[in-house]
Amino acid sequence: MIGANAGIAPDTVLYLAPHELIDAGRAASAGPGDRRGTLAGGPLAFSRLRLSWRRPGDVARHAVLGLDDFEAWARARDGDALGARAEETFARLSARRAPWAGLALDRPLVMGVVNVTPDSFSDGGRFLDRQAAIDAGRRQHEAGADVIDIGGESTRPGSDPVAVDEELRRVVPVIEGLAGVPVPLSIDTRRARVMREALAAGARIVNDVSALSHDPEALATVAAAQAPVVLMHSLGEPKTMQRDPAYVDCVYDIYDYLEARIAACLAAGIARDRVLVDPGIGFGKTVAHNVALLRGLATYHGLGCGVMVGVSHKSFIAALSAGEPADRRVPGSLAAALWALGAGAQAIRVHDVAETRQAVQVWRALALARAQESAGSR
Repeated sequence: MIGANAGIAPDTVLYLAPHELIDAGRAASAGPGDRRGTLAGGPLAFSRLRLSWRRPGDVARHAVLGLDDFEAWARARDGDALGARAEETFARLSARRAPWAGLALDRPLVMGVVNVTPDSFSDGGRFLDRQAAIDAGRRQHEAGADVIDIGGESTRPGSDPVAVDEELRRVVPVIEGLAGVPVPLSIDTRRARVMREALAAGARIVNDVSALSHDPEALATVAAAQAPVVLMHSLGEPKTMQRDPAYVDCVYDIYDYLEARIAACLAAGIARDRVLVDPGIGFGKTVAHNVALLRGLATYHGLGCGVMVGVSHKSFIAALSAGEPADRRVPGSLAAALWALGAGAQAIRVHDVAETRQAVQVWRALALARAQESAGSR
């Protein structure tokens, strides 16, 4: 066990994540003294924590502690900022998530993507026609989408910005055409005016790749509308974000960024339970960064929000496979999405709703069967 003051300076930032995850049914069958915690109050549990810490600008150091040892360490620092942060982060890591946008987070949510653009990396041009986009959204609903995300400006790496009027011309008629679909509609935009007009047209959720930082009116707009929001991390502007992206320690750099954006939301009057966070796979990240983020994904539950992940058709899949074009990355997309669910992600954003829903249902059924078997063996 690490000592109460072992190498941890007063200006250190501390992070927590489960060291290993098992299903809650197996945790419930653990013997006396084998203490377990649950991840975000969901079906995954843990008995040991990965305690990570760093001073600003440094790479993180790590220690693995059982829950009893962690609590003893935190108590030994009672009264200082690190002890308080440790206890607060653990509480957020473990707490059950409230419903988001009226949707319970006790099962994985699938957000379907409808890009009303000529240049999106995967489906650019397919749904630029209003009726084609509306039909695509309806098919996604029929295939099991929990949310339909509509975007009118590509933010893929290397893309150019679109005029606000053009973005509105693309998305508002599609939102109006999907108003009767009985699942929440999301507007994928960085602009406050687009947020306002899309919400007025029938969208309920704002999904912003800049985490409400691109437009100075965005925070106030979302707060005034009381809209649920997805805060995503991206590095710089879409045009240049893939030009040699660099981090000191990407998992924790991005955690710090999202933590600051949540704080900005809270200050603006946006409640934490209205927020999902998204680490932004592929948005200003190398393949190594993307792999590190997926491996460290459970860390983001310490922010106390639901976690969304978008891996669908992204280029890191081809880099880890055989260089396939975007339209041939469905199997890799499913593999990465199921990995994210295994780390406790509450939502995944996808282009292939039917295929993803089938994969999620099988994954969830198998996990439930294992949990029931473990519970029956007690």
